[in-house]
Amino acid sequence: MSAEDNKRIVAGLWACLYRKDYEGLAAHLAPDAHYEDVPAPDAGARGPENVVKRLRSGLDAVERFEHEVHRVVGEGDTVVVEHTETWHFATGERVTNDFVTVHELRDGKIVLWRDYWDLGTLMAQ
Repeated sequence: MSAEDNKRIVAGLWACLYRKDYEGLAAHLAPDAHYEDVPAPDAGARGPENVVKRLRSGLDAVERFEHEVHRVVGEGDTVVVEHTETWHFATGERVTNDFVTVHELRDGKIVLWRDYWDLGTLMAQ
């Protein structure tokens, strides 16, 4: 697949996430997909079902998202997205966090999703 095809697939994954369409999100992932929050002290999640469980554990409480994409770079089977997420909670709190996310694709599916962000920034809010 071309880098442009891969960028479209990644954009589809993000669209599903921000709609909380977890079934659609899982459909973008390869059976052996690995998701990792780099600053977190664990190894992340492997496989679409476990990735969705991990995402939901942190994001189910988010009422709505704002998502600002700053740039997307695609080369070969890798897509890098620099973006800012703002999470709005029903209780009125709001958290804004900057990310760089690396995706690796194989045969039209995401096999690696690695989020880089600052834990201190998140916790300070």
